[in-house]
Amino acid sequence: MARLSANELYTRETAGIRITIRVIYLADQSRPDDRHFVWAYHVRIENTGTRTMQLLRRTWTITDGNGHLQQIHGPGVVGEQPVLDPGDVFEYTSGTPLETPSGFMSGFYHMLVVDSGEVQDVPTPPFSLDSPHADSRLH
Repeated sequence: MARLSANELYTRETAGIRITIRVIYLADQSRPDDRHFVWAYHVRIENTGTRTMQLLRRTWTITDGNGHLQQIHGPGVVGEQPVLDPGDVFEYTSGTPLETPSGFMSGFYHMLVVDSGEVQDVPTPPFSLDSPHADSRLH
């Protein structure tokens, strides 16, 4: 059965911001017998537009394999609120644990258009969290 490879990318572009996410199951940090499964996700945020944008806040929705939802809200990402001029790229890596061997994530970056003061919600691509311990790929 197919498994998410470390080279599979999820991409979405909205309002001149392209978000690309690569997911990696972390077997060395997971403990399947204890219902503890861990993933890293690497995010690339690229300003493909013509306006300078600042990432103010993030909102994530994490859904485990049983359908339980967890909402994450907070300022910036990994302690930063990057400003992206046209053509700029910001990358970071984060992670999430689940009690199930699969799930998925989706979210928004709340971006400030620096010149106008307007705030835009830029959706991330939804992405799948699948481990080798999942009976089948859910997403």
